[in-house]
Amino acid sequence: MSTRRFQLAMKQLQQIILQPVILVWGMVAVCPAGDSLQMIHSQESYILQSTQVSLAVTRLGGHMAPVTFYRDTPSSIQPYYLSPWQDEPAVSMPAAVLVPLRGDFFCLPFGDNQEPVQGKQHPAHGESATSEWQFKETSQQGTVRSIVLTLETKVRPGHLQKTLSLVDGENIVYSSDLIEGVSGRMPLGHHATLAMPDKAGSVRLATSPIRFGMTFPGIFSHPEAGEYQALQPGRQWASLQHVPMAWKEVPDADLSRMPGRYGYADLVQLVNDPAQNADQPAWVTATFTDQNFIWFALKDPALLNSTVLWMENHGRHGHPWNGRNQCLGIEDVTSFFSAGLQTSIKENLLTRQGVPTAIELIQGKPLAIRYIQGVVRIPVTFDQVDHVEFGRQAVTFVSSQGERVSTPVRYDFLKSGKLP
Repeated sequence: MSTRRFQLAMKQLQQIILQPVILVWGMVAVCPAGDSLQMIHSQESYILQSTQVSLAVTRLGGHMAPVTFYRDTPSSIQPYYLSPWQDEPAVSMPAAVLVPLRGDFFCLPFGDNQEPVQGKQHPAHGESATSEWQFKETSQQGTVRSIVLTLETKVRPGHLQKTLSLVDGENIVYSSDLIEGVSGRMPLGHHATLAMPDKAGSVRLATSPIRFGMTFPGIFSHPEAGEYQALQPGRQWASLQHVPMAWKEVPDADLSRMPGRYGYADLVQLVNDPAQNADQPAWVTATFTDQNFIWFALKDPALLNSTVLWMENHGRHGHPWNGRNQCLGIEDVTSFFSAGLQTSIKENLLTRQGVPTAIELIQGKPLAIRYIQGVVRIPVTFDQVDHVEFGRQAVTFVSSQGERVSTPVRYDFLKSGKLP
């Protein structure tokens, strides 16, 4: 080798050794230095890809979005919400969670957390949604691609490990949040948030059987702050299709059709029925009828016993919302609405009916919260999910008209934590 070629080769080798780089390995971003990030909608983000799915997860708060499903096709699908102030000049926010606000994120403790507990103040939705996650590793095992992030909590000391996994051939995201070293009762859960189209009622919601639903038992949207709500507070009901409005002699709201009630922001909680199909996952679906796809989530109802729906339809006019925010939070939790740690660990309207609103965390006994989210395309005639059937590593969505759409899902992951 000539001296000149040797010098060039050594220079290239030095650049590889000294600079953080991203190597593409079978469509998975592998970060040898652990510091390689991409700036996506104002937030440093780690990237994970499979043949079907590409996802970004923010370093700050571990918020997962954008996520592109069917990325190997001409018409990909991006269902998750990005708050409208992303990519605007940075300004002070009333809560740290609002800075990266997007997509899905894990909350520990879940909720506003406005009241201190034993002299300790948690941020809204916890450090897991507001602190910086550190890169640990990426890996590939056969068709399974994973990224692992870690976080050391300080308010209530502990160690969190987030693992996001994709499987070639599937339009599914498998997530696991491992909690170690934390003790005491805490509300927790996932805060998946979907972008909503402008057309009223074009997104149809359905869930596995519920014991009951309840509207937030207080003022969720405060008029003095330029916020407005439409549902009657503290009412209990049996169906999403019949929820009492705040005004007398006004027909009940149909929460199975979104978006709805323009100019309002409301919160409700659905309590899963533990007597229904106890050996199968609980589920929630959002059928986008004009875009011809279903977004769905699967969970273990023994760990996440409720679904909180945050229905935001241009109902908040204070900073940073400014009347422009439209989204649907589908938040699978064990919690008392979004009230936070103090209210969730005390007796409340739900615990009096036998519904736990916090989970006992035991130091020395790690707990993994596993969750599955995915997308499946549907024919134009598919209106709304009536029920879900679980087969061998596959899920079938059956419409109210009897149409059937199946997709591969390894739902045993919720119990085993394994993706064979």
